[in-house]
Amino acid sequence: MRWALVKVSLAVTAMVVVAFAVPLGLVIREMARDRAFAGAEREAAAVAPALSITTDREQLERVVASAGSDTGMAVHIPAPGGRSGDATDLGRQRATDHDIAAVREMGRASTTEVDGGFSLLQPVALSSGEIAVVEVFVPESAVTNGVRTAWAVLAAVGAALIVGSVAVADRLGVRMVQPARRLVDGAHELGEGRLGARVPEEGPDELRRAAVAFNSMADQVVQLLANERELAADLSHRLRTPLTVLRLNAASLGDGPAAEQTRAAVEQLEREVDTIIRTARDAKPQTAAAGPGAGCDAAEVVRERMGFWSALAEDEGRKWRVAGAERPVRIPVARSDLAASLDALLGNVFRHTAEGTAFAVDLHNGEDAVIVLVSDAGPGIADPEAAMARGRGSGADGSTGLGLDIVRRMAESTGGDVRIGSSVLGGTEVRIWVQLDGRTAPERRGHRGAVRRRRQGRAPAPEPARAPAARAGRDH
Repeated sequence: MRWALVKVSLAVTAMVVVAFAVPLGLVIREMARDRAFAGAEREAAAVAPALSITTDREQLERVVASAGSDTGMAVHIPAPGGRSGDATDLGRQRATDHDIAAVREMGRASTTEVDGGFSLLQPVALSSGEIAVVEVFVPESAVTNGVRTAWAVLAAVGAALIVGSVAVADRLGVRMVQPARRLVDGAHELGEGRLGARVPEEGPDELRRAAVAFNSMADQVVQLLANERELAADLSHRLRTPLTVLRLNAASLGDGPAAEQTRAAVEQLEREVDTIIRTARDAKPQTAAAGPGAGCDAAEVVRERMGFWSALAEDEGRKWRVAGAERPVRIPVARSDLAASLDALLGNVFRHTAEGTAFAVDLHNGEDAVIVLVSDAGPGIADPEAAMARGRGSGADGSTGLGLDIVRRMAESTGGDVRIGSSVLGGTEVRIWVQLDGRTAPERRGHRGAVRRRRQGRAPAPEPARAPAARAGRDH
C-alpha cells in the first residue's frame, strides 16, 4: 500500500508539472522572441525619420551610427526611377535581394532567417516616393536570452514538487501501513498460540476499528479457551467416581490374565484422566515443538499395544498379525500420543467389525518417514472423507468421531498425514505417515502408490517383508 501511494503521487505530480511547466516554458520563449524583435523595430524606427528627409549617404551613416547599431543595421535605398546603377546600400546585407524586393512590394515589415539569427526588414517611404528597406539583424542569442534559465528554474521547481509530493505520500503510506503490519503481526502471534497478543488501536479510522475488532476477538478467544479448559477439567473430574468403582471391582477379580488386563486398563484410564485434567487446567497453550532426542520407539509401542489387544482378540476369535516391529524404530512422537492413536484405530476395529474379523498392524521404516498400517477384513468405510472429519462419528453409541482426528493430529505434528483406503484383507486400511525430517509428506515413491492401488482394489500389494519367526509367533 505504501509503494502504491508513492507511485500514484509520483504519477499525478509529474502530470501536473508537465501540464503547467511545458506551456509556461513555451510562453517564456515566445516572450523572449517578441522582446528581441521589438528592440529591432525600435532601432528601425529611429532611422525612418532621417530617410524621409534625406538620402545622402554620409548623413545616413551618421544617423545609423548614432542609433548604435551600425554593425547590425543596413539600409537599402533603391535608385530613382528604378534605375539599376544608382541604388544605395549602407551596412552589411544579410537578407537576400528577393526578401528585400518582397518587402518593398508588400509595403509591410517582415522577418527572415539568416545565418546566426534573424533579420527584420522594415519598409520606409522616401520623399521621392520610392520605398527604402531598413534591415536590423537580431542574433540568435537575443531571441533565446533567458529561455534556458527559465527552463532550468521550471525544471527545478517541478523536481522539488515531485520530491515533496513523494515524501508526503510516503509519510501517509507509513501512517497507513504500520497499523496494518501491526495487525498482521498480532494475527500471526495469536495463531502461534501467544494469546496475550494485542494490537495498538492507532492509525486511520478503518484500521483503528479493525484493531479494536481484533483485540475484542482475541479477548473472546482467551475467554472461550478458558471456558473450554474448565469444562474439560470438570467433565474429566466427573469420571473419577466411576473409575474408583471400576478399580475396586477389578481388585476383586482375583488372579489370571483377564483380571490383570482389566486392572492394567483401569490404571491406564486413570492416568489418562489425570493427564487430561492437568492439561486442561494449564493456562499456557502447548505450542513448543519436541526437542532433540524426543520421541519413542514405535516398534516397542506397537508390540505393547498389540499385546494388550490380543487378549480381547482371542476372546472374540479374531486372527491378528504384527509385522515390522522386530527392530527399534525411532519416531518424533511422544509415546503416549502413538499409543493413544493405535488404541483409537484398534478400538475402531473391535467396535465396528464383527467378532472373528481379522486385523493386522504393519510397521514400515523408510529413510525419511515411518508408515504404520492398521488394516482389517471388515466391511470397509463407505465415505473416508466423512470419517476423517472431526466430531462426525458413525452415529453408533460410543462413536464421537474424535479417534481418527487424534491420529491425524499426531501424524500432522510431524509433517505427515493419515489416509484411509482398502486393505489387502478386504476391509479398511488406515495408513499413518510419520515424517522423520519435519517436511510435509509428498506423493512419493512406492508407499503411496501401493496404498493407492489397495484403495482402488485393482492390484493387491504384497505383504510387507518380515522375518519368518516373527510371522509364526504373531499370527493367531
